[in-house]
Amino acid sequence: MGSADWEASSLVTTSFSGVSDSLIQIEEIRGARVQPRLPVWLRKSRTHFESVQLLKGELRRRNLHTVCESARCPNIHECFHRGAATFMILGNLCTRGCGFCSVPKGSAAKKQFSLDPEEPWQVAEMAAQMRLRYIVITSVNRDDLPDGGSRHFAETVRQVRRALPSARVEVLTPDFCGDVDAVARVLDAGPHVFNHNMETICRLYRRVRPQADYLQSLQVLKFAKQYRPGALTKSGLMVGLGESAEEVRELLRDILAADVDVATVGQYLQPTRRNLTVAEFVPPAQFDAYRDYGLGIGFKMIFSGPFVRSSYMADQVSDEARADA
Repeated sequence: MGSADWEASSLVTTSFSGVSDSLIQIEEIRGARVQPRLPVWLRKSRTHFESVQLLKGELRRRNLHTVCESARCPNIHECFHRGAATFMILGNLCTRGCGFCSVPKGSAAKKQFSLDPEEPWQVAEMAAQMRLRYIVITSVNRDDLPDGGSRHFAETVRQVRRALPSARVEVLTPDFCGDVDAVARVLDAGPHVFNHNMETICRLYRRVRPQADYLQSLQVLKFAKQYRPGALTKSGLMVGLGESAEEVRELLRDILAADVDVATVGQYLQPTRRNLTVAEFVPPAQFDAYRDYGLGIGFKMIFSGPFVRSSYMADQVSDEARADA
């Protein structure tokens, strides 16, 4: 048996949420490392291929990207079917290589990066065409740009607010390498919600986010609230990467101390074989415990569950947080 045949026969894989190219390794029949089998609470059966293809077609026509596609989100069929998507700007290539993320990586040295000047306008036009009442805008990291792409980010927010003045806008930004002027530039464009994800606990940063810094991300969040007190602040984290429950509680305390209003907690799922493997599939009861703990220490809203993602159901999360304010 050749090496390719051995590799194919030694791996059992399954797809989730009906996306054939989003494979999760669930078991090695032979080999030293065995990843936990996908539990029943992480299996999504409903698919909406027609809705997904229609929205994808219009996005490609406008040369737009969504993090839903690039990060292989398990909720893509559900969200695209209800007409929701998270726009990902500054292109589709990232300057960083986070262990959990499947967004394509690029090389500045090879001059693989570009910046589409029409992207802000196209996002606004697409949002208006979809008649969105709540728009989430995120981006890749663009450490190759002097401003980290913050001017382009801000212009996108302004264009969206101009096209849909009654809609609410949430931004999910990178850390801009800790440049608070870049953060202020995005906030000056007037988003209603400022989101920056911590992603994981401090101990795992070197493995999960090797080009990021735990304290720097906390400082970005704290600055955002100080600079724009009226904006709702938000951060998200993944579990199932090898953290303990106490480490998750410590992270929640840290982001609360950074004046974050809303936290999201979701299960990490390996998007491709190149990404980090899942250490544990956290049971639903533990997600409930994280929610109860977060609300108990003072968060306005905690959205916690196996399929929760930072921008999943963002409109409802924002409404509930403001109702409880």
